[in-house]
Amino acid sequence: MESIWEKNARLPEFEPLRGDIHADVLIIGGGLAGLLCAYELTQAGVNCVLAEAGRICGNVTKNTTAKLTVQHGLIYHKLLKEFGRERTRAYLDANLEALDRLRTICQDIPCDFEEQSNYVYALDSRKELDQEMTALDKLSCPAELVTETPLPFPVAGAVRFDHQAQFHPLKFAAAIAEGLQIYEHTRVLEAKTGEAVTEHGAIKADHIVVATHFPFLSKFGCYWLKLYQSRSYVLALEGGPNMNGMYVDQSGKGLSFRNYGSLLLLGGGGHRTGKKGGGWFELEDFARRHYPDARPVCRWAAQDCMTLDGAPYIGLYSPRLPRLYAVTGFNKWGMTSSMAAASLITDLILGRDSRYQQVFSPSRSIFYPQLAANAGETTLNLLTPTRPRCPHMGCALKYDPQEHSWDCPCHGSRFAEDGRLLDGPATGDLLHDRAK
Repeated sequence: MESIWEKNARLPEFEPLRGDIHADVLIIGGGLAGLLCAYELTQAGVNCVLAEAGRICGNVTKNTTAKLTVQHGLIYHKLLKEFGRERTRAYLDANLEALDRLRTICQDIPCDFEEQSNYVYALDSRKELDQEMTALDKLSCPAELVTETPLPFPVAGAVRFDHQAQFHPLKFAAAIAEGLQIYEHTRVLEAKTGEAVTEHGAIKADHIVVATHFPFLSKFGCYWLKLYQSRSYVLALEGGPNMNGMYVDQSGKGLSFRNYGSLLLLGGGGHRTGKKGGGWFELEDFARRHYPDARPVCRWAAQDCMTLDGAPYIGLYSPRLPRLYAVTGFNKWGMTSSMAAASLITDLILGRDSRYQQVFSPSRSIFYPQLAANAGETTLNLLTPTRPRCPHMGCALKYDPQEHSWDCPCHGSRFAEDGRLLDGPATGDLLHDRAK
């Protein structure tokens, strides 16, 4: 299983850490969020290093559909209700600035950057579309409600944002990684304020940023309760139509569409990690029915961290850990959110005031219905007596026959049939508890 991005991009390689070092800032995690944090801090003159357990962009980033948009579903009417106008406007502005910053960086990078309109469509009812348009009007955000789309099925309508974009994430990552101080194959085993211990030496740093997708320090911040993970699937189809835009279903459970060159990238089939879902079977069935002349040339899957209220967690990892920061919970919108995170983390480390600190604070309210769902899932699977068990917190793992993996429905860790770790927050393989 290889994404289309991996087929036509070459990432630079870096040596493992050997011995103890010191830096002003340590970034843990070499996905796009970690790379952008390191890039922005380096641009600001900060001495920073990045430690990656495997290869940079070797997990989540290589499996994105790489949409650059501030339209993260029909989110703004919900944020207005929960956050109020000031904080919702801050969320919007943080992502607008992130999109502008990415656009500027991409001017000097051959990464297939192109502007596109983004559409969030509804199948049956215009109610949420109308609510979103009312919210966007209150936020003075230009958008348009349309009823005609090139989608191969009828829709109630779609909210369109113009001047959004798409790009090749690995070509972009390869370019910004050049010149950064990166150590690959350097797994951080333990971290605390001021120091991280790796397999090959210790890294002392005045500030540490945990950008490991799902935070791996389970004793602090209650991320195991504030986050869950979701799987989604992509087919790259040769011979599919040109959609002239990027499309996503408002429910989060439907299909997404975008083109890359001559390919149509069809996404969907999603489900909570460790639960059943349509997967590639759903996408293949849809393609056969609606695009019978198209040919699948590539398929892959992605994993996303989902927060309680729809906004990422960016800021102090825990009030008990000064100068240690978390970057997580992008809710399937990791491209612009990674850039917003890098900007905010840079401001926090440099001691600059930011109006975005409150809206993304990991210590904000946790009292949302999703909290009870996460707690219930964890309790249920901790009490389930089956094996194998996840080494993260001991939950019962579930076998996924489509991906041939053992998945944790509590927090989203995944393991290959031979016990090899595929996705965190677990930090090691299944050793003596292999299922196959």
